[in-house]
Amino acid sequence: MKTILITGATSGIGKSTAELFAKQGNRIIICGRRIEVLESLKTELSDFTEVFSLVFDVRNLKEVEAAVNSLPEEWKNIDVLINNAGNAHGLEPLSNGNTDDWDSMIDGNVKGLLYVSKTIIPMMKDKNSGHIVNISSVAARQTYANGVVYCSTKKAVDVISEGMRLELTEFGIRVTNIQPGAVETDFSLVRFKGDRERAATVYAGYEPLKAEDIADSIAYCVNAPKHVCVSDMTIYPTAQAEPRTIYRK
Repeated sequence: MKTILITGATSGIGKSTAELFAKQGNRIIICGRRIEVLESLKTELSDFTEVFSLVFDVRNLKEVEAAVNSLPEEWKNIDVLINNAGNAHGLEPLSNGNTDDWDSMIDGNVKGLLYVSKTIIPMMKDKNSGHIVNISSVAARQTYANGVVYCSTKKAVDVISEGMRLELTEFGIRVTNIQPGAVETDFSLVRFKGDRERAATVYAGYEPLKAEDIADSIAYCVNAPKHVCVSDMTIYPTAQAEPRTIYRK
């Protein structure tokens, strides 16, 4: 049984991952900004395992530190950190970009991941073991027009994952970087600011990945024998050849 902390656990990949690990009998720390949703998920998962919830915004270092420090001592022995929280906003060329959207993506996808990791890593170093899973994107592999800032934040996740591995391997800490392709979650709904019709077109004409598919992949990496580290994993739906190419019926 592992103690697993998951950011962005209230929806999508984070929620599916929390559900899967809970059903496997691990202790789960679910994190997010929406207290009502967190408490509902905590009630649901408590049928399977012990669950603790933390309310904070990954973009705020003081909130991150206060929340993690508030954990009871018996919950601070964190075995796995899953840096899942992140966002995409807008799909415009740089010349027309909304700088508030840029700040939100950089603060959430990059700085948020760094803030949470900085807070948890010392605990893992102290015990010479642990596993960090960072959720990147195939957008890190190939930049696409109108998504330059989002792609750059996910490229940063790749670089941070590599740097973590260089710094943490000597402490017995595994680092895994996951690059999902098109996954049908609220991702596009958030990117297009609630425009459901436009968001639906992203997943039309083919079978996209589901959040559960990524959760399965994360679990495979985490449950691998201790001497095995899956450093990088790229996951496409069968209909997707690369970030910009999807074959639709």
